[in-house]
Amino acid sequence: VQLQASGGGLVQAGGSLRLSCAASGIVFSTNAMAWYRQAPGKQRELVAVMSSGGSTTYAGSVKGRFTISRDNARNTVYLQMNSLKPEDTAVYYCNHPMQRYDWGQGTQVTVSS
Repeated sequence: VQLQASGGGLVQAGGSLRLSCAASGIVFSTNAMAWYRQAPGKQRELVAVMSSGGSTTYAGSVKGRFTISRDNARNTVYLQMNSLKPEDTAVYYCNHPMQRYDWGQGTQVTVSS
């Protein structure tokens, strides 16, 4: 299984980014998928989850600002991040909500104030 996140970068507070995560080696369409993030010196935290059926849940800190979506034809899960804040700065990863798979490299998101 490979999970390859991309789309991170440096953005000013209030800006937007769209992250992508391409999965291979799994039957993507039948898997729930999630985005996680890990800020320096902090534990990895769950940000958003999308079930195989399309239902979504979000961490309180990102609700209303982030949107998770998926394209089963492309085996890809997305995270649209709007109204970014400096506290959103972290390395972002995708995985199954139960963390079934090896973590990929993640993608760095840095939000400047």
